[in-house]
Amino acid sequence: MTYSLNSLYSVINTSRQAFHGKMDRYMIRQEQYQQLIVIMDQFRQDHPGMSLRDAYYVLKPEGIGRDKFEKYMQSQGFGIGRKKSYHRTTNSNGVTRFPNLIDGIKLTGVNQVWVSDITYYQITDKFFYLTFIMDLYSRLILGYNASHTLLTQYTTIPALQIAIRERKSDKYPGLIVHSDGGGQYYCKAFIKLTKLAGMQNSMGKTVFENPHAESQIVNPKSLIKQPKPINHK
Repeated sequence: MTYSLNSLYSVINTSRQAFHGKMDRYMIRQEQYQQLIVIMDQFRQDHPGMSLRDAYYVLKPEGIGRDKFEKYMQSQGFGIGRKKSYHRTTNSNGVTRFPNLIDGIKLTGVNQVWVSDITYYQITDKFFYLTFIMDLYSRLILGYNASHTLLTQYTTIPALQIAIRERKSDKYPGLIVHSDGGGQYYCKAFIKLTKLAGMQNSMGKTVFENPHAESQIVNPKSLIKQPKPINHK
C-alpha cells in the first residue's frame, strides 16, 4: 500500500509548508554550526586558554544561544585543555558535500580554480568575519567581504558576486570554486549562484585540503580601503 506525501503530513499533524519550513531552518542551523567549527579551529589556536563562555561573547554567533554554544563546542572537543591538533574534519551532518576537484590539478591560466575561505579578525573592540575568493593561478584576490555575522548573505555570496564582477563575465563554464567544509559553501543560495555561472563546487574535508586559501594573509584594513563597497550588517 502506498501513501501520498499529503497523507504523511496529515499523520504527523502538520502542513507541507510547515514541514519544509522546519527542514529549511534546520539546514540553516547546520550550515552555521559547520562554519562555527571552522572558525573555532582558528580561534582555539589563537586563544587556547579562553573559556567557551568567553569565546561565545567574543564571537557573538547568531542563531545559537550561549548555553547551546558551550554544549555544542564542548561536544566537538573545543573545551579548555584540548590536547589534539585543532585542525579537524568537519562533519556535514547530512548536508550536501562536494568532492575535492583540485587534488593533483595542473593549472595553465586564470579562471580555472578559485579558492575561498572565511576567517575572523578583531580591530580594537570590533570583531569581523572576513571572506575572500582568490584565483589560484594568478594568486589575486578577486572577491571579499567583511561582516559581523556568519550568515551566507553577508559572507560567501557578496564575495563571489564581487569576484564575478571583477572578471567582467556572468559565465565561467567549468571553473572550480574550492573551499573547506564550511556551511556557507553548500547552502542553497550559494550553490544557485555558482550553478548560474556554470561553476563547479569543490570541497576539502579538512583545512589541509584548502591550503592555498588558508595560507593567505589578508589585511582587512587594505580591503576596506579598496574602492568597491563592503557590506556591513
